[in-house]
Amino acid sequence: MLGVRRGWQALRRCSSLPRAVRLRVREALAARQPVGEVKVQGWIRSVRSQKEVLFLHINDGSSLESLQVVADPSLEDRDLTFGSAVEVRGKLVKSPHKMQNMELKAETIRVVGPCDTWLFPLKMKERHPLEYVRQFPHLRCRNNTLGSLLRIRSEATAAIHSFFQDNGYVHIHTPIITSNDCEGAGELFQIEMSHETRESAKKTHFFNVPAFLTVSGQLHLEVMAGAFTHVFTFGPTFRAENSQSRRHLAEFYMVEAELSFTESLQDIMQVMEDLFKTATSTVLSKCPHDVELFHKHIAPAQKDRLEQMLKNKFVTISYNEAVETLKGASQTFTFKPEWGCDLQTEHEKYLVKHCGDVPVFVINYPYDLKPFYMRDNEDGPQHTVAAVDLLVPGVGELCGGSLREERLPFLESRLQRLGLADAYQWYLDLRKFGSVPHGGFGMGFERYLQYILGVDNIKDVIPFPRFSHSCLL
Repeated sequence: MLGVRRGWQALRRCSSLPRAVRLRVREALAARQPVGEVKVQGWIRSVRSQKEVLFLHINDGSSLESLQVVADPSLEDRDLTFGSAVEVRGKLVKSPHKMQNMELKAETIRVVGPCDTWLFPLKMKERHPLEYVRQFPHLRCRNNTLGSLLRIRSEATAAIHSFFQDNGYVHIHTPIITSNDCEGAGELFQIEMSHETRESAKKTHFFNVPAFLTVSGQLHLEVMAGAFTHVFTFGPTFRAENSQSRRHLAEFYMVEAELSFTESLQDIMQVMEDLFKTATSTVLSKCPHDVELFHKHIAPAQKDRLEQMLKNKFVTISYNEAVETLKGASQTFTFKPEWGCDLQTEHEKYLVKHCGDVPVFVINYPYDLKPFYMRDNEDGPQHTVAAVDLLVPGVGELCGGSLREERLPFLESRLQRLGLADAYQWYLDLRKFGSVPHGGFGMGFERYLQYILGVDNIKDVIPFPRFSHSCLL
């Protein structure tokens, strides 16, 4: 609404001038009073020519709804076709149509950029499947569904930043190029110089050490948490996972946070839950029409599920309880559930359904299953760490977090056993110089969008999906 107010402030300042005031479509639709001499620019979404009147609907990406333009048939042009870019000048008047408050009575229509409708792969009034528009990464943003998705994505990004800033977190730009493998999974993109440059450099490393695209900003955030207490980052991460599944991308966005002076896994879980609910409530309130498109045409039951999720506390179960629940299930799993084995997607989805189709925290995973930086629970024969995964309906794992091992002897011993003590000497230094109990988590942004919108394929919630054997544009 801030943009709308600014638009109307501009209107009041310029009301006495003959020059047309430029309005976005969203601003024009939100107007309450007729306005003379306005200019609207956008792309034609539909054309309907009658004997006495010409109707156009134009959209500029500022809203899902298009603005109806009413014009004299004498203004008709053969280039006024679906997809063409136009500039319309005229008067904003009350619309007799019940579904739209205002319409633009055109005085001039200028075609800025024509569109060949025969060759244009998107067709007027046709609801294209998401799989179809995925073939056209340079054009699919002009599709209604992708347009709504990208507006929602923008608002969700702003909501996440606002949440952290309102709660006193410092935003850190963690590096994309790193010498660390945070997860220890080995699924890394290694950075190398081009062939010519490499030959001239006699095959030496550009950075003198092997460098990779980051899989997580966590370790760098831990550095910063030692000075700023609460920090977060929000940026691209990369996994060289040879998968084309509906759940995986090679490039995706992660929201990550670290909290110093926290000794409770519950504190981390509370931030995760608060972030999830706050961001979702903001998106629902700021993008009602865009969200409705998904809840009406993509996932009809998702609206009710989200409303229930926002009202209720998330469920918490231990890894032990999860395994016992899976073992007692009547369902036959592809991967047999056993203590000490990671939970597979089929297990995660079953647990969520078993708990009432609400988000579920699974805590205290086996020590040997998790990375070196997670805090040892020192809990006897079933050795676990203070780790947590948040599972959500339809997606599975959405967030992962833990308390970090702040005790130098514990961390040093584990790194030595893994043969990583030399590589992570700097990480050990953090425990020598003012170490405090701390923890953090990461949330996959695309998976978050999948869940709140009910989108089945992760490739349909990112502007330019990168995955195995596909890097279009």
